[in-house]
Amino acid sequence: MLLDLCGRVILPFFARNLQRLEKNPSFETSMRESVGVVPTEEHTVIELTGTDRPGLLSEICAVLADLRCNVVTAEIWTHNTRAAAVVHVTDDSSGCAIEDPSRLSTIRDLLCNVLRGSDDPKTAKTALSHPGVTYRDRRLHQIMFADRDYERVERAGLRERDKGPFPHVTVSDCTERDYTVVIMRAKDRPKLLFDIVCTLTDMQYVVFHGVVQTERTGAYQEFYIRHVDGFPISSEAERERLIQCLEAAIERRASEGMELELCTEDRVGLLSDITRIFRENSLCIKRAEISTENGKAKDTFYVTDVTGNPVDPKSIDSIRRQIGDTVLQVKHNSSLSPKPPQGTTIGFLFGSFFKARSFQNFKLIRSYS
Repeated sequence: MLLDLCGRVILPFFARNLQRLEKNPSFETSMRESVGVVPTEEHTVIELTGTDRPGLLSEICAVLADLRCNVVTAEIWTHNTRAAAVVHVTDDSSGCAIEDPSRLSTIRDLLCNVLRGSDDPKTAKTALSHPGVTYRDRRLHQIMFADRDYERVERAGLRERDKGPFPHVTVSDCTERDYTVVIMRAKDRPKLLFDIVCTLTDMQYVVFHGVVQTERTGAYQEFYIRHVDGFPISSEAERERLIQCLEAAIERRASEGMELELCTEDRVGLLSDITRIFRENSLCIKRAEISTENGKAKDTFYVTDVTGNPVDPKSIDSIRRQIGDTVLQVKHNSSLSPKPPQGTTIGFLFGSFFKARSFQNFKLIRSYS
């Protein structure tokens, strides 16, 4: 790893895949309501995907608590009416992975019943997951991508991508170099570059050159790509699909709503109790990160009201009185954040890189064959 004169990281090259991040995983066919259950040496990995609705996480946690499954870690994402989760659980009595095939089948079937909700039971299916060594957030991208959450739905005449200036993705041709150029502008946040590159890799594109720039809360990323077959994008349909998928990758991890942090002694059923209280107070969990260490639970929830609007502070006060003022803290409220500045236009890499521009303005990403 190299640093420039300003102390920023310069990545000297991209590999043709993400082997430096992780090994390439195997893929399964997308299923609209799916539960995968696989025991490992330390815990049992549960992967879920289904239609999002208020109270879904509460119902899932209640089923796991009733089955005496202790949630060790979990991450839950929602996007575009879809929900996905990767949950690591252990047996309450032994503290080890659950290996009994009959019990695993029961867990899978009951969770599938929750995911079906009011949908036609014929559309609900189950499948075994293959977690391997894939990072949890990378796996969530793969699950939601396979579930086609990037397909936009109309909501009262307003598309999700019309809600604001960010994220904004454009795809164009660089004919003189035989590349496809992808330009992305979004609100800057942790792991934004990771999310974009993972998505490009999962879509079978190779990044040859790239520029990343951050300015205040805004981020600019420019990539020169080709398909793994060596050709640039040739059709308008593929171009539009790439735009949709990259916008979805940015939005999935977006910190929508109010950020709440829970710190307390861990116990079986804790997550079920907390999410039930959220549901009873009309909160909708948009994203959650669950972790336990040395008997302590540290959970982060991003919540809105059931209509997707900012949470009433009175509701949070009521919840904190029930849970404990020192147990639950408000960490951030995105509805009170200033709007990010509009990104400035930056020329393509080959058109602007050699111009009289400060080299310190950029993080350069390049790959070599």
